[in-house]
Amino acid sequence: MKAVVKTRPEPGNVELIDVPEPQAGPGHVVIEVHNAGVCGTDIHIYKSEYVIKPPVILGHELCGTIVEVGPGVTRCAVGDRVTVNPSAGQLCGNCRYCRIGAPFFCIDRSAVGSGMNGGFAKYCRVRQEIVFRLPENLDFETGALCEPFACALQAVVELTLIEPGEIVVVSGPGPIGIMCAMLAKSRGARVVLLGTSGDADRMAVAKRLGADNVVNVETDDPRRAIQDLTQGYGPDVVFECSGAPASAELCLDIVRKMGRYTQVGLFGKPLQMDLDKVVVKQIHLQGSMCHTWQTWERTLRFLEQDLVDLRPLITNRLPLSRWEEAFEGVIARKELKVLLHPEE
Repeated sequence: MKAVVKTRPEPGNVELIDVPEPQAGPGHVVIEVHNAGVCGTDIHIYKSEYVIKPPVILGHELCGTIVEVGPGVTRCAVGDRVTVNPSAGQLCGNCRYCRIGAPFFCIDRSAVGSGMNGGFAKYCRVRQEIVFRLPENLDFETGALCEPFACALQAVVELTLIEPGEIVVVSGPGPIGIMCAMLAKSRGARVVLLGTSGDADRMAVAKRLGADNVVNVETDDPRRAIQDLTQGYGPDVVFECSGAPASAELCLDIVRKMGRYTQVGLFGKPLQMDLDKVVVKQIHLQGSMCHTWQTWERTLRFLEQDLVDLRPLITNRLPLSRWEEAFEGVIARKELKVLLHPEE
């Protein structure tokens, strides 16, 4: 089968090559992939800014249909429509993080799409424990967005605890940023989205999906705009979702005294931040990375109840053979979410 593979650890070195089709094996299933989303993490892997174990098939936002089950599989069956929790591809099961249901922090973890083969292929082999059945009302395209939506849900709902009536600023109108904005809006917040001139199309989508205000930080004065919207106090909460150093600096500047700052975007490199502002303004500063098992259960219930519609975030659908076009579109910020699918 054809697969998009990171062949070597150096920057670049991603190719569409022939690889053997996987076999289920004990406790594992084989999923026929219908859709797999291109994520910012895939771009970090492409640039060698993320830990991987090459050669490895990329793609961790995937969904499809189970076509083979191995001995001992009891949680799912052939024909099930499923998505997967890729961060829990392989776990030790014994460390304190595994025991509290936070698989991303397992001390001996391998993730689907970086440490083990992922979904940019026709078939993907995973262990049964990370498989989740899709609710009947979810199509395969929305199913491929379950993983990034789980990341946003943990940040907004589980860690930051948005309250109705709060003013929330989201910096970075990528897929995760817009999902954070949608979730904050669903919690009763007033949402302001920050972006650049290159984000014009993305901010238009965010506006259609419920953002109350959008601010172009290149043509407007974002500090003045936020001050005007918050009676001079600053927002109650900021989510930094762009992974841009200038954005992080701005978020620290504008968040109100005793406000909350949640870092969601990855920078891919060290940066300098004025942490005195955290102390002087008594800011609650935290990061949010991936999701827990509980997050996944919440995510699927949330989507089953049609509380948000993620489909407007899908801006392109391409076959695996056009993976380079997909990556280029994401890097250039021309696309929100691009879905790759195997050729027939």
